[in-house]
Amino acid sequence: MTAQHRVGVVGAGTMGAGIAQCAAEAGMPVTVIDPDPAAAERARRSIRATLRSSVLLGRGPRSGELTEITDRIRWSERIEDLRDATFIIESVTERVELKYAVFAELDWMCPPSAVFASGTSAIPIADLAAQTGRPERMLGLHFMNPAPLTEAVEVITTADTAPDTLTTALDFLAALGKRGIVVGDGPGFVINRVLMLAIAEAAAITESGTDAAAVDALFEGCLGHRMGPLATADLIGLDNVADTLAVLRDATGDSRYRTPDSLAGLVRDGHLGRKSGRGFHAYP
Repeated sequence: MTAQHRVGVVGAGTMGAGIAQCAAEAGMPVTVIDPDPAAAERARRSIRATLRSSVLLGRGPRSGELTEITDRIRWSERIEDLRDATFIIESVTERVELKYAVFAELDWMCPPSAVFASGTSAIPIADLAAQTGRPERMLGLHFMNPAPLTEAVEVITTADTAPDTLTTALDFLAALGKRGIVVGDGPGFVINRVLMLAIAEAAAITESGTDAAAVDALFEGCLGHRMGPLATADLIGLDNVADTLAVLRDATGDSRYRTPDSLAGLVRDGHLGRKSGRGFHAYP
């Protein structure tokens, strides 16, 4: 496939790496920015491992294409290396001030035609767009984890998002083999406005004696969910869940978006879910 964009990804965490992989598999050159060389190295290893697994399972690229895909991804510690990017996706930690700073810096550095997308889990896109002089070129792209395997993407528009910006974003997702589902702006959008309440309540239930396996088994066996809320939290990363709950609580004033003691304790002890080997469940 001919490259449609020069893609920039800010943040080499789990989601940033997954998004970079999707774009590179679609034939687009990608530059990933992260000031932490260790994070970039973890992302490199993750992408290579994911691609190898897809080859073995017969659902991804051919083995001869792996080097070609990884060679499309450039790694840098300098955000200035996104000066020529045409489509930029922010995927840094869910901290409001950090995201504000990233978009303010991108705004003065990137060409006016560049599209900015935030991968935020909960921060209203209008708040992030206000840090730039181009709110019409801004929207949200909430990818689900793991990005290479999830077919749908939550697309968040504001009152200022231009129609051609939305069209560009939907075409970009289609080139990645994704289906964009457009929703309105607001704290948590649709997915996390609902999901984080479910995770918080499920975590609180474990404090009264019901174990995590039983909670998830009920959602999977009775409701047909592929994964229960606590296994989903482990997949997202419990630190990310705690950050998202804090953003939603501050943005909505709704005390239901609390961080239960069981969740806070796991995060405090470094048990962050799948990425650390243990969360509500164990991952040997």
